[in-house]
Amino acid sequence: MFAHQNLKPLWIVLATLGLSCQVGAQTPAGAPLPTAEQTDPIKLGWMVGSPPPPDKVIRWADGSFYTFPKFRWTFSHGRELTATSNISRGNGSPSPLPRAERTDIDNLTFIPLGKSEPMTWAQSLSANFTDGVVVLHKGRIVYERYFGALTAGGQHAAQSVTKSFFGTIGASLVAEGRLDANAKVAQYIPELKDSGFGNATVRQILDMTTGLKYSENYADPKAEIWDHVRAGNVIPRPPNYQGPKTFYEFLKTVQPEAEHGQAFAYKTVNSDVLGWLIRRVTHKSVGENLSERVWSKLGMEQDAYIAIDTEGTEFAGGGLYTGLRDLARFGEMMRNDGRFNGQQIVPKSVVDDIRNGADKAVFAKAGYATLPGASYRNMWWILHNPDGAFAARGIHGQTIYIDPKAEMVIARYATFPMAANAFNDPTSLPAYQALADKFISESK
Repeated sequence: MFAHQNLKPLWIVLATLGLSCQVGAQTPAGAPLPTAEQTDPIKLGWMVGSPPPPDKVIRWADGSFYTFPKFRWTFSHGRELTATSNISRGNGSPSPLPRAERTDIDNLTFIPLGKSEPMTWAQSLSANFTDGVVVLHKGRIVYERYFGALTAGGQHAAQSVTKSFFGTIGASLVAEGRLDANAKVAQYIPELKDSGFGNATVRQILDMTTGLKYSENYADPKAEIWDHVRAGNVIPRPPNYQGPKTFYEFLKTVQPEAEHGQAFAYKTVNSDVLGWLIRRVTHKSVGENLSERVWSKLGMEQDAYIAIDTEGTEFAGGGLYTGLRDLARFGEMMRNDGRFNGQQIVPKSVVDDIRNGADKAVFAKAGYATLPGASYRNMWWILHNPDGAFAARGIHGQTIYIDPKAEMVIARYATFPMAANAFNDPTSLPAYQALADKFISESK
């Protein structure tokens, strides 16, 4: 989900709560963050009671569902607050994830980016407001923890990790010859011929190198992201709203701003155009595609669900909710060249294309300080580090982190107070690398 423009700034909310910080991070305005323990949604008693007390109620209609710390409950209860559609796991038995749990991971130490003092793995989970984390090593669960409102049987907002699922499906359709990566979007979706997308190629959509007049600056109430998510009914609309009323209606309004293909620019609208492309060439919704191509074949434990607009169109840019172990299963399949559960789920050529990444110079123009030398391909983040790591990433700390050399997959759900991952990367990325280094050294 995305922030609502009429909500109080985070530092005002924190000051009202009277909470102090022990994690060493601050809001953009300089106010200290509270700890994860101080904002634990279970301890705070959100939505408990019959009915809950007025000061413990969380609502979608008034935007309170996306104020901090209330969204620490919301992210694990999305279906109770907004319209969704189901993504079926099918009728088969869940695929097993063998367990070989370890007790030595919590004490693993690393140096956070920009710091000189070490931090332990266990401390990083609190610092990152982790709601749940699963670590796979060689396909076995070696570590699994849950905090706050998330349980092993629950589902959590994947946010923009959603994009990597549909980026993988879109790239698979290219591999199958059903989408032409070099074709213009308007060839498949004539309705977009007069928009900024019309003369963009499918490849430029997949890699987000479109030149669009569209800002994803969450701090700017005039940024186009707000028009986008209001149209899709992701956030409440103001009284007498007269703007676009569906995702597709909004996409038609997006205008060009620069030449396509010149620079990477992270813009969620690309993912919703990809969702429309998938739907147009398969004649099935993106949810049906995800169920048939991934969820049922991977042997997931749980159905997933996805937010929809008022016409039932799924939010391909960030609306997915899944169980955490199912997120790990998807990552393990990608680590294993698209194979899992005894079958080829995704063409190996697609996984190879993702791992190889895209033009690093084009990516560098976006200025991601915590991702130097990275690139973006088929809606995956490619680190180009010595381990060949790549990741699916979503705001507030959602991730599938895959390290092929370490034979490691990390699936994490979180509710970090600030949306941008630049705020939690300093204590996330070095923690992941430290664990990868440990596994690699042990295999020598």
